[in-house]
Amino acid sequence: QVQLVECGGGFVRAGGSLRVSCIVSGRSLTDYQMSWFRQAPGKEREFVVGIVRAGTVRVYADSVKGRFTISRDNAKNEVYLQMNSLRPEDTAVYFCAARFARTTVILKDDDDYQYWGQGTQVTVSS
Repeated sequence: QVQLVECGGGFVRAGGSLRVSCIVSGRSLTDYQMSWFRQAPGKEREFVVGIVRAGTVRVYADSVKGRFTISRDNAKNEVYLQMNSLRPEDTAVYFCAARFARTTVILKDDDDYQYWGQGTQVTVSS
C-alpha cells in the first residue's frame, strides 16, 4: 500500500514563496507518476502540475506556469512543489497524488490517480 503525506503548507503574503513536500512510503517512488492538485473553498479539485517517473517531463496548469516548479527525488521517495510569486487565488488545500504509470503522458483527471495524501493548506493573503 502506498502512503503519501504532504507537509510544508502555511500562510504567506502575496508575492511570497512556499515549498510543499510529499513523502511517499510503501513502494518505490520510481513506479509512479506524481502530480499536485489543489482545491479551493467551494471549488472543484484541479490539476496543478505533474511529473513523470524519471522527472524528464513536467506539465503545468496555465495558471501556475512560470511560478511553480515540481521536482522529485526518487532516492528519498519525495516530491516537491516550489511555489513562487504566490497570489491570493493560489489559496487552497494542496494534494499530492500518485499514478502507477510507465508512460510519459501526464493525466490531469483526478480519477486517474490511485493514491492521495491528506492535503496541506496554503493560504496567501493580499
